[in-house]
Amino acid sequence: MYYFTSDYTEGGHPELLRALTETNMEQTSGYGIDPYCEKATALIKADCKREDIDVHFFVGGTQTNLNIICAALRPFQGVYGAVPSHINTHEAGAIERTGHKVLELPAPDGKLYADQIEKAYLLYHNDPNREHWVQPKMVYISQPTEIGSMYQKKELEALHAVCKKYGMYLFIDGARLGYALTAPDNDTTMADIANNCDVFCIGGTKCGALFGEAAVIINPAIKPDFRSIMKQGGAVLAKGRLLGVQFATLFTDNLYYKICQHGIDCAMEIKAALTKKGIKFLTDSTTNQQFPIFTKEQAEIFSKDFVLAPWEAVDDTHMAFRICTGWATSKKEVIKLIALIDKL
Repeated sequence: MYYFTSDYTEGGHPELLRALTETNMEQTSGYGIDPYCEKATALIKADCKREDIDVHFFVGGTQTNLNIICAALRPFQGVYGAVPSHINTHEAGAIERTGHKVLELPAPDGKLYADQIEKAYLLYHNDPNREHWVQPKMVYISQPTEIGSMYQKKELEALHAVCKKYGMYLFIDGARLGYALTAPDNDTTMADIANNCDVFCIGGTKCGALFGEAAVIINPAIKPDFRSIMKQGGAVLAKGRLLGVQFATLFTDNLYYKICQHGIDCAMEIKAALTKKGIKFLTDSTTNQQFPIFTKEQAEIFSKDFVLAPWEAVDDTHMAFRICTGWATSKKEVIKLIALIDKL
């Protein structure tokens, strides 16, 4: 059986494993204060084309999200997130556990929009009883979204502008950022991301690393005491250089983009085959996540050789599945999957 369920079913890219092996017996300081984390930070700053940013390395995505949100918000403040956003649906209430409410907003296409944020904020601001409400202070989005849709540059600019207008932070979760930046209709760069938010993260776990995420803090208001918040949140890895080695390798010679491009290429081939057969999709995604809608009989055709991820029931006879490719997806298995699609 071959799994098309996620982009983290495999371990790490061979180049990262090689770098970890070659540096294995070196002695360095702990807790991310080492030459490899410094090198990774310098490379990320260069990619962002900014020197005024702070970079911190985490082991996982939920850990990254909750530490960033804790650093940015006071106890009575909350964060706007789409109903299907990761912090609202896939983190077991981790944000609420820290005392910060996720203020969910409807998002049929997975995205939040500037006018929607303004309307929601003014509903709070203009209420004479707002002291009884959770105060909105942050907007959380992911690039790409949970259902594969993607923000264009003008949408990020509009969101950032409305956040600045009302004194809120914009946080971009980039757990799959490499797949967004290599998507065929992408019009942003890493520098554009850095210039249009207050804080964002660069995903490693889903993009070739054994584990790891990089938090990039742009707004000076979020920077103070961030390391202390990380420590209190159990997020400072003793062998922090393991994160530095991986991110330094990912951001050398454009490896991050090259391997994510492979995941995109595979996804686009699968999407084209499904489209040719008239299969409908839950959303029009140009990223490594595709959400075709199958009948039970169609889904059973794949079940002997492949595992797809059931996503949501569309009606009594149709189910949307997630087909997720990644940096390590086998081209041979993609060809086999397309051959089955052709027989539908």
